Amino acid sequence: MTQESTVQGTVADGFEPVREEFAALVAGEPQDYEGQLCAYVHGRRVVDLWAGPGAAGDSLYALYSATQGAAHLVAALLVQDGTLELDRKVTYYWPEFAAEGKGALTLRDLLAHRAGLVGTDTGFTLAELADDRMIAERLADQRPFWRPGTAFGRHALVIGALTGEVVRRATGRTLQEAYEERVRAPHGLDLHLGLPAVHEPRFRTVQPMLPTPAQQAQLDAVPTGPHTLTSIALNRHGAHPTDLAALVNERLIRARGPASVGGVGSARGLAGMYAAMISEVDGRTPLLKEDTLAEFGQIHSTGHDLVARAHRSFGLGFEATADTWHPFLGAATLGHCGAGGAQAFADPHSGIAYAYTRRRFAFPGGAAPENNRLAASVQQAALAAP
Repeated sequence: MTQESTVQGTVADGFEPVREEFAALVAGEPQDYEGQLCAYVHGRRVVDLWAGPGAAGDSLYALYSATQGAAHLVAALLVQDGTLELDRKVTYYWPEFAAEGKGALTLRDLLAHRAGLVGTDTGFTLAELADDRMIAERLADQRPFWRPGTAFGRHALVIGALTGEVVRRATGRTLQEAYEERVRAPHGLDLHLGLPAVHEPRFRTVQPMLPTPAQQAQLDAVPTGPHTLTSIALNRHGAHPTDLAALVNERLIRARGPASVGGVGSARGLAGMYAAMISEVDGRTPLLKEDTLAEFGQIHSTGHDLVARAHRSFGLGFEATADTWHPFLGAATLGHCGAGGAQAFADPHSGIAYAYTRRRFAFPGGAAPENNRLAASVQQAALAAP
């Protein structure tokens, strides 16, 4: 392993270009930049880097929607066990879900962001956003914003609660409990759905990033309104509009760990989870079998995302990362980004598990642009390795 003076941490032999790419990124960022980059190849950690005046390898960052990778790993495990069946109606597990014309929706379509339940007519309070059961209770009574199964759109703040309610009804355990017992604790992952108070000193408060004049002009050019699907999905339309950049700065959110946005972790934790999904790590067999990976990574929704108002692709719970973000990756790559700029994924074909976290909320939201060059450098180094 080697070490670099500006960027802290280590890389395996052959991955020095990744360190150089990360160092070049850091050199072009403001002085208060903080970020982490971690990658595994076939279960072996090959990149473990961080930078920033207050950063450490075990610093914890807000993950926003990157949390959904952990949530849907739980769903995949339960499908693999036979506890959940993708083509059963959601109402088989959760009868109350049938209200307002949702009775025919299958679990498969729910996981593929096809339910039309991106929010509620009147919005959520902070207390509701922190409590997946409260979100699920309100969504069970909500009329969908499109006919279920006919289109798709990112259920940004609620998909974890919808999945979680199915998990709870089928197992008697919350999604957070299942994740802790089956994934986080056995693998010692620094990725938490519900951050214990003892770890609070390692949490790095989210800092908002103000857009440049050019970026602000881009934002101003996008039509907005208080009751658009985008506003509803991001909870900006009700009496308690959500400030995404500040949401996970609330201890209530971190403590409860809502499965859509409340995860807190390090790049080590994220990359370690994806590595454990697809590879043998420290003598443990992969969490997911090949057929489960193929099912959850297969594209189920692609085209115009009604919420993002852009081209997006989803598998089951996971983003189809190659089609949505990085076309140089294997077609079966599955992962998830977060509104603050974090991104993580696993490419079963190459054996790469990748994760990037940052402190400052990135413009324009979603996978920060630098992920493209960082992920490409990891892939190139992995392909060049003997």
